[in-house]
Amino acid sequence: MSRTPLTVASSAQETPPVALVRRARAVNRALAEVYPDAHCELDHRDAFELLVATVLSAQCTDVRVNQVTPALFARYPDAASLASADRVELEELIRPTGFYRAKAESLLGLSRDLVERFGGEVPGRQRDLVTLRGVGRKTANVVLGNAFDVPGITVDTHMGRLARRLGLTVNEDPVVVERDLMALIERREWTLWSHRVIFHGRRRCMARKPDCGNCEIAALCPTAPGAKVRPSA
Repeated sequence: MSRTPLTVASSAQETPPVALVRRARAVNRALAEVYPDAHCELDHRDAFELLVATVLSAQCTDVRVNQVTPALFARYPDAASLASADRVELEELIRPTGFYRAKAESLLGLSRDLVERFGGEVPGRQRDLVTLRGVGRKTANVVLGNAFDVPGITVDTHMGRLARRLGLTVNEDPVVVERDLMALIERREWTLWSHRVIFHGRRRCMARKPDCGNCEIAALCPTAPGAKVRPSA
């Protein structure tokens, strides 16, 4: 399905138009009605499990990760046990998530970082989280928002795709997209906004064939067929 190209200029250094802020927040309210139960779909019991699950979710579905983590956490329930894991055994446990060698390297590295620098506990600040091996802003925001109640916008493939389709950014760089969205959505809503957008991306606004005909927020989307709203308004 063809989509209208975006023409709105977007920059983290600019104040967004008031109309764009209003529309972004209208989208958030609409998604809140459509997905009142939107939540993190990675099963976890604490910050450590969420951190590990989020690393495993790279280029893998949450469903598949949730199938793998019960056995993984039964074998390695905390940072100390994972830090001393046998690499071959660890790789075999996480193999179904794909890219298992690189992910094993990240899990071993971040677990050792946790043990050596944070007493085995997951820190609750972004500036600390991103110093862990294999942890970037996206993973840090997932952990902060869902384990520590610190608001954050998670820019995964769904968030980036929908933000551009909705005309809320023209940028591809996840960090810039995050900053663009931070200027549009109320801080207290950042984590729930992330869940709602990701739910919508998985269930309605898919990458290859978006279900625009049944989309609940089509009236607010400048790239929907027959759209009447401009990207910058």
